[in-house]
Amino acid sequence: MVKQSYVRDKRSPTPLNEAVSRVMSSNKGVDTKPELILRHALREAGFPGYRLYWNKVPGHPDICYPGKKIAIFVNGCFWHRCPKCNLPLPKTNNEFWNEKFQRNIDRDKKKIMALELEDWTVVTVWECEIKGDLKNIVRTLSDLLNSRSDPNH
Repeated sequence: MVKQSYVRDKRSPTPLNEAVSRVMSSNKGVDTKPELILRHALREAGFPGYRLYWNKVPGHPDICYPGKKIAIFVNGCFWHRCPKCNLPLPKTNNEFWNEKFQRNIDRDKKKIMALELEDWTVVTVWECEIKGDLKNIVRTLSDLLNSRSDPNH
């Protein structure tokens, strides 16, 4: 049996530890655990009918209610630099990671601004909030969803 070697995507500097690179590269951009948890909770609360990564609006929100013009981004605390968690930077390649995280933050701001310019209400939900107080997050989102009528109905 031939052992398959791990192949990096070359978008980041060569790590000192291949295991770290493997873990970092395995992170998903869509259908993350926090997204799945929040979507399930929204369905349970009576709010199905959302669109996922809807490409008809700027930024492709993670969860989108087009009729109510509500866009929800579910941000991972590490990759999007949660202001509540204040997570440490990786120990090596600091310049790369500082630039990477700043690009993520800038991209997030641009997505939000573009949606708001089109009169969308944008909500960012952090991974730590979902882990810590899902009930409150769903209550807040339910209040917002209930306050908006669908102009198409």
